Amino acid sequence: MRRYPTEPPTSVLAGTDVALVGLFSAKDKEFGAKLDVLAASVEAHGGRVVSRHVQRRGVSHGGAAKMAVPFSRRTLLSPGKAREIAQACRAAEVGVAVFVNPLTEHQRAVLGDMFGCFVISGEDLFTPGR
Repeated sequence: MRRYPTEPPTSVLAGTDVALVGLFSAKDKEFGAKLDVLAASVEAHGGRVVSRHVQRRGVSHGGAAKMAVPFSRRTLLSPGKAREIAQACRAAEVGVAVFVNPLTEHQRAVLGDMFGCFVISGEDLFTPGR
């Protein structure tokens, strides 16, 4: 099982191909700008953003009542979207997937195994000492 890297994000991202991932409410019209901010942070840490993956919540699978709720406690994403991103990460030989959303340690481990790379949250890039 892949674990969260013990190195700070700067060393994990330096020279690495990175996938950006985010789960957003269908009401969130700023999701592109949020991904742009995350991309700038990844690049400031030496990573190369090679793909962006977005899952919108509320467009389908539960409607407006569930827009702010993750699809899964294990992966945050729907099973189909998680498989799609995993396939893309493996095909592009991505070294790190960075989520816009906060992640639990369990989610990091499950997603890391699925994606075949380290998985971190964007908040790790903005948290000193992480």
